[in-house]
Amino acid sequence: MKLTISGFGGQGVLSLGKFISYSAIEQNLNTSWLPSYGPEMRGGTANCSVIYSAEEIAAPVIDTPDILIAFNEPSLTKFEGTVKKGGIIITNSDIVKIKTTRKDCKVYEIPVDTLAAAINKRGANVYMLGALLPIFKDISLESATQAVEHVFESKPKVIPANIECLKAGYEYMSKLI
Repeated sequence: MKLTISGFGGQGVLSLGKFISYSAIEQNLNTSWLPSYGPEMRGGTANCSVIYSAEEIAAPVIDTPDILIAFNEPSLTKFEGTVKKGGIIITNSDIVKIKTTRKDCKVYEIPVDTLAAAINKRGANVYMLGALLPIFKDISLESATQAVEHVFESKPKVIPANIECLKAGYEYMSKLI
């Protein structure tokens, strides 16, 4: 599976990539995480490429992702044309008000900020991780839970709310697929 995740710095784009990679590791899959961000970080653009596979990964660079996750409009505009035919585009519909021009991809518009904020105002990226699990099929909710616990092990107080976001995202997308 090849993913491009993009948005503004501070939206948890790079962290979401890490969560996916750690979740894949928990499933004994090979993974690659390649971040890219501007010098301004928070508020600037950030994106990352994530690949996970049962096979060896030759290079971390992705030309045609299977999935694009766009947390903002500039990300959708920049990357929608790169998604493979038959791929998936997921947008944060709280921020992305424009529609994709792609007719050959499955599109999910999820109000991630609103849905996550009801649980954890900083949990949109973890909510999105949960929403991805029914699409992935080869990464379990248990593995993703372990990944979230690993990433936040130095901040144990935030783990319960993030696990709740993860499960809520999973349940939301399970109903759509």
